[in-house]
Amino acid sequence: MNDQSLMEKIVSLCKRRGFVFPGSEIYGGLAGTFDYGPLGVVLKENIENLWLRMFRDDRDDMYGVDAAILMNAKVWEASGHVAGFSDPLVECGKCKKRFRADQLDSKEACPECKGALGDVRQFNMMFKTHAGATEDDSAVVYLRPETAGGIFTNFKNVVDAIHPKLPFGIAQIGKAFRNEIAPRDFVFRSREFSQMEVEYFVKPADWERAFEEWRTRMHLFAKEIGLPQNTVHEFEVPDGDRAHYSKRTIDFQFDFPSKCDELWGLAYRTDFDLSAHAVASGNELSYLDEETKEKFIPHVIEPSLGVDRTILAVLTSAYKEDTMGDETRTYLALSPKIAPVKAMVSPLLKNKPELVEKAREVRAALKKIHPAIAWDDNGNIGKRYRRQDEIGTPFCITVDFDTLGETPNLKDTVTLRHRDSGEQERLTVAEVASRIRAAIE
Repeated sequence: MNDQSLMEKIVSLCKRRGFVFPGSEIYGGLAGTFDYGPLGVVLKENIENLWLRMFRDDRDDMYGVDAAILMNAKVWEASGHVAGFSDPLVECGKCKKRFRADQLDSKEACPECKGALGDVRQFNMMFKTHAGATEDDSAVVYLRPETAGGIFTNFKNVVDAIHPKLPFGIAQIGKAFRNEIAPRDFVFRSREFSQMEVEYFVKPADWERAFEEWRTRMHLFAKEIGLPQNTVHEFEVPDGDRAHYSKRTIDFQFDFPSKCDELWGLAYRTDFDLSAHAVASGNELSYLDEETKEKFIPHVIEPSLGVDRTILAVLTSAYKEDTMGDETRTYLALSPKIAPVKAMVSPLLKNKPELVEKAREVRAALKKIHPAIAWDDNGNIGKRYRRQDEIGTPFCITVDFDTLGETPNLKDTVTLRHRDSGEQERLTVAEVASRIRAAIE
């Protein structure tokens, strides 16, 4: 299938099966906004929880914060966002539509109506609003354009409260907002999104070792969420293209349906942020090494991962079609670690009380392994399998008359169907539980 067709099929499946909905849809929508549905919420949580475990909880040198979205406007002045967080904007003199100049094939003609484009001007992408009852300049605040700001402004608080030894990091998952000129490609570029970020503080001489450590961990995370190795590519961002705070940046790029584009970023931010905030706030943001008595401003390694782009990459990798006879089967080959539903239990027939009762017993037993064990008795068994395939459920368990003892040597066994191959095997409930546990752990 072509790239555009793949994206259209992913968008359609996301809405049909309750992963992602267009924002404000009943009112005609709002460009660049999306709502996560019942299955999308769980997929998102599973990815975030896996990130928290791998980037924070499995380490002894990591701490968490959850900073406020609204911050004092001076934070963004000090970081350079007020003056320099902008994209090149052009407007068509005929249809009045606006475009990002760096994404146009022609800087002269409008891609929509072929009218003449105006001069390029810089457009600041921060959402601006006011805090409190007044609307003068003293009340201006911004919706944060990145989550890193709240980590840097809490550096001193974490040091004073926890007394961590260098190197150490602060991790956060949270919302960020950018007034994109041209949101595009589903959840790839939107105006409201979530970030998973770490700011890892090190001695200046140790930055290269820490950079490589986080580089390795990001590749491991890609593997854990099911991204094939050959779809994730490193791009060393050259001088002149890096953010103003960065001395070195690697973009982790992914083969999205539209094109190979940025998925995550790994940046060496030097001491830019803490130094800038120290000057602007008048607070000392240095670190005192208790052993050497040396006082200095730490340098920072930042692994930054967009949650929504990660979800799109996961769905792109997982989307599969195969043909069985005249029928095309669609399924999501999601890693069991992040699949919203781990298994589905079903009675072969829903009008047989003895099958239903036994199936509910089996489900109750399996829910002790993991709570995300679904129940489905709607339609025939084939339709149930297809529904579960489309949402990425790794296993389907069917309780039939052999389970009840119609075939004596099969009593108390069930049919376990594997999503990717469609193959089935006969197992005891304990064996099924063991398979599920192994798959998700």
